[in-house]
Amino acid sequence: MFDSTQPITIKNYINGTLIDAHNGSILTTINPSKGTLLGTLPDSDEVDVATAYQAAAQALAGWKNTSVEARSEIMYKIAALIDAHQESLALAESLDNGKPISLARRIDIPRAAANMRFFAQAITQFASESHHSVECLNYTLRQPIGVVACISPWNLPLYLFTWKIAPALASGNCVIAKPSEVTPLTAYLFSTLCIEAGLPPGVLNVVHGLGHRVGEALVKHHDIKAVSFTGGTATGKNIASIAAPMFKKLSLELGGKNATIIFEDCDFDEMIRTTVQSSFSNQGEICLCGSRIYIERPLYEKFKKAFVEKVKNIKVGNPLDAATQLGAIVSKAHFDKINSYIVLATTEGGTLLAGGISLQPQGCENGYYIAPTVFENLACGSRINTEEIFGPVVTLQPFDTEEEVIAATNASAYGLATCIWTNQLKRAHRLAACIDVGIVWINCWLVRDLRTPFGGMKQSGIGREGGLEALRFFTEPKNVCIKL
Repeated sequence: MFDSTQPITIKNYINGTLIDAHNGSILTTINPSKGTLLGTLPDSDEVDVATAYQAAAQALAGWKNTSVEARSEIMYKIAALIDAHQESLALAESLDNGKPISLARRIDIPRAAANMRFFAQAITQFASESHHSVECLNYTLRQPIGVVACISPWNLPLYLFTWKIAPALASGNCVIAKPSEVTPLTAYLFSTLCIEAGLPPGVLNVVHGLGHRVGEALVKHHDIKAVSFTGGTATGKNIASIAAPMFKKLSLELGGKNATIIFEDCDFDEMIRTTVQSSFSNQGEICLCGSRIYIERPLYEKFKKAFVEKVKNIKVGNPLDAATQLGAIVSKAHFDKINSYIVLATTEGGTLLAGGISLQPQGCENGYYIAPTVFENLACGSRINTEEIFGPVVTLQPFDTEEEVIAATNASAYGLATCIWTNQLKRAHRLAACIDVGIVWINCWLVRDLRTPFGGMKQSGIGREGGLEALRFFTEPKNVCIKL
């Protein structure tokens, strides 16, 4: 699909064609594992967005009137092409993002194909409602919104890119997608697969560039009817401030400061294995990672000893090395941000138990690597415990009662996900009902059924993705009443 030994020239995908930005401007994308140039991408602006909109608008009538079966068939073809190019896509994701290639092979690329397949099937089962009475029959039409914008983040580039565009396309919308300028490569390669699969021109358009130019132009465009965004809470607030007065439909999947709650009666060995994963997978650059770990006091010292020992044995290194468990931080800017929080944790009185240093793996001395880091003795209201770091940094806190840990968990401005580790069924249900988050995992983490709603409360976002929730978001309900 691409030559990884040469700089890659990424292009926009507009009206079925791969093209440069209208003004010829480019940005660079960096391989974070080595700090070297990976390639260039278009530095697009509102003119390119307008061109993409025209292509989408022209394609809309044809696509929304295409049969569900035909739309589904094309999406299945795209999924099959992802499978066929899994190794190349995994390599591209690893080079662009810094994640271990083993993780991209196991999770990111298979999930991208699964997203396409799931919604290809789900749209064939998407039923409307009817309500019958003596005097009348009411039924609901679910119609595509029109041209929609999908803006995806850098941490799971192809995984979350397809998570947004799949339900939008399946339900008959035309899409203008903006991948992160930090990790644009797999979205570009996906564009080539869409051409190969025979997706009609204009149905999907991918415009590369900076958020404050391309992203803002998408949000401000008067004829784009809906915006689905995954990213930081501050950006989400800005999008909402622009889109809400324009009465656009909004789906915002934003930040998290997730808690892991561990009770003494848990299955200790399984809990330790999973908690290491839930703390540091993908370098901690997953919105679902648990960065606040609360441990029932009788178990605290045992947990701390075992957890810190495992964390110190995590292999950090070249993402292309099969033995690597933690790869590079996605960019120099994010690397600097995480390191600033590590310094802050010390000034806030935290005790460093593991990590806290930058690393220079052999052969990757110029890359952006941080050892998995663990602190204790930080106050519940400290910045380290309240602000999203989005990196390999976690804190440990003991607790004594259910009421105490519920209050501490809910003190966060975020409300995305929580893990609860206990073998007491009643306790698990009690806490699941009391914690203000959109997702609760009990005795597991990141176990996903694509039929279930995904999203958070409070500053973690608005709306839900996944399953029928996504198909509902990308359609407009219309009630039809017939007098009998």
